[in-house]
Amino acid sequence: MAQKSDFQFSLREYRPSDQHVVMSLFRNGMLEHIYPAFFKAMSHPDHVGIALSICVAGYVLGGSSYFQALLFGSVWAGLIYYCCHDIYEGYMMRRLSSDMADIQGSYLENPDNGFWVAEADINGQSKVVGMVAVMGKKGEEDGERFEDWNGGVTGEGSEFAQDAGDGRYGEISHMVVVFSWRRKHLGSQLTRKALDFCKERGFSRLVLDVGSPQTAAIFLYQKFGFVQTASHSNTHASRWFSRLARINVLRLEKLI
Repeated sequence: MAQKSDFQFSLREYRPSDQHVVMSLFRNGMLEHIYPAFFKAMSHPDHVGIALSICVAGYVLGGSSYFQALLFGSVWAGLIYYCCHDIYEGYMMRRLSSDMADIQGSYLENPDNGFWVAEADINGQSKVVGMVAVMGKKGEEDGERFEDWNGGVTGEGSEFAQDAGDGRYGEISHMVVVFSWRRKHLGSQLTRKALDFCKERGFSRLVLDVGSPQTAAIFLYQKFGFVQTASHSNTHASRWFSRLARINVLRLEKLI
């Protein structure tokens, strides 16, 4: 498929020979969210107030020491960074030990699942620059999942909730694009691939979970008509880590 650039890319099904590059792409794609999440958390008004209070406390306790104020503030910033890092690294490790540990068995051997990579022709060589994976689900699985989201908030779109109890649907389990290939419509093509697959399988909708700091991804999905139907703070890390990192998980859905 041609792009509005000097490069070309095509989408194809995952092959076992892609394993090394796909695993690397997935790791890098997850870990690069840490810094944006950290900066977003630190810029929150509550965190700004806490940081200033801690710096003032360090200044006073240190006998009007600017160094002590900076040290206290750095400890607070380090704690927030650690929380963000733990959340994303923990998620990455869980996926690497589950579905990503056996992509062939988890996706390609199940007709309701799919895994595709985007291959670009760069200087005469084919390189994987993106990927998307979809898992087929049943309505009751979605209901059980919402029950696990203690303290979650339901968003707009009551038609989604009514559909959750019956019918099959698809879930985007992974979508990653190499940094240098963003803003070249590759993310849009991967999203369309996921939607087309769900239509072929007769799924009623396509859903996905995305972290609140991932604003670019949220904007992309909203352009395709996805709407937020729920949010929660269950990142499977410590509840306090999630609160300090100010990370919520948003459920986005689109009827097909």
